[in-house]
Amino acid sequence: MEARCMKKFLLFLVSLLIGIGLFIWVIKFVGWPEIKNAFFVFTGWQGIVILSLSFLMALIGTWKWKRVLEETGAKISFQDIWKAYLASFSIRFLAPIVIVGAEIFQGYILKKKNSIPWSQGIASVIIDRILEWTANLTVIFFGGIFFLLMIGFLPMNLVIIFGSVFLIFLAGVSFFYFKAFKKESITKAIGKLFNHKLDSQPLEIEKEFFNFFKPKKRIMWQVFGLNFLRAGVMLLRTWLLIGFLGKSIGVLPALSILGFTYLAVMIPIPAALGSHEVIQTFAFSSLDLGAAAATAFTMIIRGAELIVALFGIAILFRLGIFLIKDTFFKKINNFAKNNDDRH
Repeated sequence: MEARCMKKFLLFLVSLLIGIGLFIWVIKFVGWPEIKNAFFVFTGWQGIVILSLSFLMALIGTWKWKRVLEETGAKISFQDIWKAYLASFSIRFLAPIVIVGAEIFQGYILKKKNSIPWSQGIASVIIDRILEWTANLTVIFFGGIFFLLMIGFLPMNLVIIFGSVFLIFLAGVSFFYFKAFKKESITKAIGKLFNHKLDSQPLEIEKEFFNFFKPKKRIMWQVFGLNFLRAGVMLLRTWLLIGFLGKSIGVLPALSILGFTYLAVMIPIPAALGSHEVIQTFAFSSLDLGAAAATAFTMIIRGAELIVALFGIAILFRLGIFLIKDTFFKKINNFAKNNDDRH
């Protein structure tokens, strides 16, 4: 157990150092004076708009997860789901190297705090994430096509790095849909990711997948719509922020930039530090928006999402205390019960 935790910590540290290195390289390449000049046109009320849209994205994320949970038969308040969503967002944002760590936390906290069966909770999380990345991959695909039509080429190193990540995600999502619609077993593959916890209840989880993913089922398309609504809010945030930085841009170029944001998030580096700067510097320069504006753009987006993540960390801390107290009192009760049985 200690060796596994140490390995995850080292992976987190390495990914963070890579991100810091990329970030420093971009700052030196663009020049700090140019970046400061890009920030000068950004005002306080504009920051409130960007932050509000970031929280709106989290609200829509909570809403779509709630709809999935309701379809599985779970009864849970929006407030409880909101807390679990923000806490998991902070894990996903700050420690993406911990693969499926946020998803496991979501399923675990539903079980401990709201008495939602593990199979039901984790199935809702997986369904929600699959639908979310379906929307994200769609944005990347169409944004990439428009970008290629605009500039006609991509550097080979970016094609290899980000193209490979895109194909891996696309293959995973496609595999899931192929199995779900054909009602073929997928729990063995997922069980390897979630370790023994899925192996103990594969039939229940698989039943939730098959029950939800039906082309004629309205709820599936409703949640699809909510995911694209969230992407639409993110597109609006992208378009407005570029305008706030003094640049004129249409909706389709903004879609390309949003697609590059999704690509950067796919790289498991905390807060997409460095990776977001690298890819957006290329995108902004190719669209004649300026490399300095790209760095300002990524830093403002990261700042807004960090504030959302800080709220999540506060909730995560409180939930952690709840879990510790719950475990502690259970051990005391078990100890007292064992003593009573002896007497």
